Amino acid sequence: MLETIHPPHWPKPVGYANAIAATGKQIYIGGQIGWNAECRFETDDLVEQIKQTLTNIVTVLAAAGGEPAHIASMTWYLTDLGAYAAHLRPIGQVYREVIGRHFPAMAVVGVTTLVEPRAQVEIQAIAVLPNA
Repeated sequence: MLETIHPPHWPKPVGYANAIAATGKQIYIGGQIGWNAECRFETDDLVEQIKQTLTNIVTVLAAAGGEPAHIASMTWYLTDLGAYAAHLRPIGQVYREVIGRHFPAMAVVGVTTLVEPRAQVEIQAIAVLPNA
């Protein structure tokens, strides 16, 4: 079970939660990148790589018996924060397509490079499945 925590005197965050309280089976999803199931990149477009990365997270989570609503936390690592900021609207659209209107606690971090040279984004997630 996930519960969004929000200080009453703070403005409501858009697209993320400040904190999530959770009980249940914890799933730690290692950093996923924007390549397909055969470990091949199909695009160098940032928005499409984010969509594939989120799809990969949902696929891994489904293998554990979970769904996007079980994601408690995400950390996004991006090689170009300027490109991220310039594409917030289409990134939000693909996020809602893949994850829905579920907004876990999130952080976005700028990095100089990722292990896979073509990767522009890597996302690590923590999910908590409800107790049976």
